[in-house]
Amino acid sequence: MIDKTVSSLEEAVAGIFDGATVMIGGFGIAGQPAELIDALIAHGARDLTIVNNNAGNGEIGLAALLRARRVKKIICSFPRQADSQVFDALYHAGEIELELVPQGNLAARIQAAGAGLGAIYTPTGYGTLLAEGKETREIDGRHYVLEYPIRADFALIKAFRGDRWGNLVYRKAARNFGPIMATAATVTIAQVGEVVPLGALDPESIVTPGIFVQRVVAVPGLAQARVA
Repeated sequence: MIDKTVSSLEEAVAGIFDGATVMIGGFGIAGQPAELIDALIAHGARDLTIVNNNAGNGEIGLAALLRARRVKKIICSFPRQADSQVFDALYHAGEIELELVPQGNLAARIQAAGAGLGAIYTPTGYGTLLAEGKETREIDGRHYVLEYPIRADFALIKAFRGDRWGNLVYRKAARNFGPIMATAATVTIAQVGEVVPLGALDPESIVTPGIFVQRVVAVPGLAQARVA
């Protein structure tokens, strides 16, 4: 019998090793798996490379992971905002490495990993500092930059509901990077507000099929949260 559910957040993050590349879903705090991040902090893995759209908000979630100095590098598209003080301090102190990736390229490179592609050509970034040292090509009169897939050892994502096979549905815009990150990681760990019986999820509504998910953990109350 296939049952990908685990009984605790601690069990969900077990095995995340020092130096791992970890994708973390979310657009700001929307869709951010804060409870899994807290469990990762308690777990103690260090020297992590984090892939996320942002670089933390306030003092919680991803920002707390940065503040605990568990991250050596972050790959993101929007590192600076009004409440990114934790990242700002670490970056200016030279304590964290940043790889800045335009948001569309970030999504495309993650998708490329999930699709098994070797590389992609994108026009975004051509003629800028972001393209320095990279292969470029003109195709049909337009210039492109060669970019490589972003893969991860683990992905931490947040969904609205799931079943024991790992099938997931999301709540509105909170899905953001979750579905593509699930395809690009060796181990995808999903926190859900409710684990429902098999068959309770409409097959036509399932966004992430269980084949892309290895662990599911229920976080009580998440299914009722306004921002899932």
